[in-house]
Amino acid sequence: QVQLVESGGGSVQAGTSLRLSCTASGHTFSRLTMAWFRQAPGKERHFVAVMHWNDGSTFYTDSVQGRFSIFRNNAKGAVYLQMNRLKPEDTAAYYCAATPKGVDAEYDSADWYDYWGQGTQVTVSS
Repeated sequence: QVQLVESGGGSVQAGTSLRLSCTASGHTFSRLTMAWFRQAPGKERHFVAVMHWNDGSTFYTDSVQGRFSIFRNNAKGAVYLQMNRLKPEDTAAYYCAATPKGVDAEYDSADWYDYWGQGTQVTVSS
């Protein structure tokens, strides 16, 4: 069973940066597609970014393109989300997700992922 643990959330001012981390155990990390989703209060969980294990391809939701970056360290079993130029609308609980599936058109669907972390809160004030 894969376990995911997120960290790095916090309360920051708009325009600043945060880096979220997610460590995984229970599976060969290098063969996990890793993603980040976020969920604002009263709203559905939405896709943020993904890095596929089999070809290293990354995809981002339009609202974070150019500001956020997903990267991984297979030796540490960790995936990161570097968030720059944060905006108040980035405020949400951020969740790490994983699946052993490779590149697929469903990567932005929460249902495609098999494992989830507990989430870490990011609050951006103006």
